Amino acid sequence: MAKTVGTHIVNVVRGALIGTAEAVPGVSGGTIALIVGIYTTLITSAGHAVSGVRLGAVDVVKGRGLLRARTEFAKADWPAVIAVLVGMVCAALLAASFLAPVVEAEEQLSYAFFFGLVLASLWVPYTASGRSWKAGHYLLALAAAAAAFVLTGLPPAHVEPNPLIIMAAAAVAICALVLPGVSGSFILLTLGLYTSTMSAVSERDFGYLGLFLAGAVIGLAFFVKLLQLLLERHHHITLVVLTGLLAGSLRALWPWQDEDRTLLAPEGDVAVTTALMAGGFATVVAVILIERAVRARTGASDGQGTAPDSAPASGPGGRM
Repeated sequence: MAKTVGTHIVNVVRGALIGTAEAVPGVSGGTIALIVGIYTTLITSAGHAVSGVRLGAVDVVKGRGLLRARTEFAKADWPAVIAVLVGMVCAALLAASFLAPVVEAEEQLSYAFFFGLVLASLWVPYTASGRSWKAGHYLLALAAAAAAFVLTGLPPAHVEPNPLIIMAAAAVAICALVLPGVSGSFILLTLGLYTSTMSAVSERDFGYLGLFLAGAVIGLAFFVKLLQLLLERHHHITLVVLTGLLAGSLRALWPWQDEDRTLLAPEGDVAVTTALMAGGFATVVAVILIERAVRARTGASDGQGTAPDSAPASGPGGRM
């Protein structure tokens, strides 16, 4: 049964939330995709698209036609992907012009809100598979958290952009886009290209953006297929690692740190900062509850049932 207009609108809103997150250093679009229940759909669809392009290129050269490529493309959920992309692009353009400067001006308060948001979102991958965690799973998550903690503690750099550097940075940053817990903007900040990239977006520098897009496509083609296979064949273990990455990435959002990302003790307006942390936490709880209600209604009306990436009502830690 065809999806309703309401379902497409919800997916546009999901994309807008993801695009907004990607414009803010420290906040992962993949994290938001997990929270709003569209993560697995996007990853598997992107994986099928990559496979379709590869099969099409090989088969055309060998004179076999495009049947295998069309079959692979048909496996992707294109209505959902297109709706999410529309929301992402529109929101990213607006966020680059308006939200990013606000975050830079009020970094401590902004990061406090996002810290609470990411902290609450740990619940999503922790419960998404519906399977209990064992001791080995906790150790694996701890190792992933340690890796993310070290990565997000690297001091920001500054480099002069040139075509090769722009493409390489885009290839790495796009991997962060699809990997919850690691922010693409944060990677760009670490590589010293965040300011120039945000300026290119707001000033519509299509030469820079074209190079960035080319690098992003290359990085996505290599990484997203691997992630798709991991989610399909080792779903629970992959979610364990994603949970650890989310936990470790909280270091990047600690409100009290200096320009070199050295962690500091709470100081200044601690009460307001803590209140904003609680506000971010509450926001994610509300989004999860609303998402479940919307999914229940749209799933029933569209005949789709529960999506594979929706978080169950209960998990190893009990009921939320």
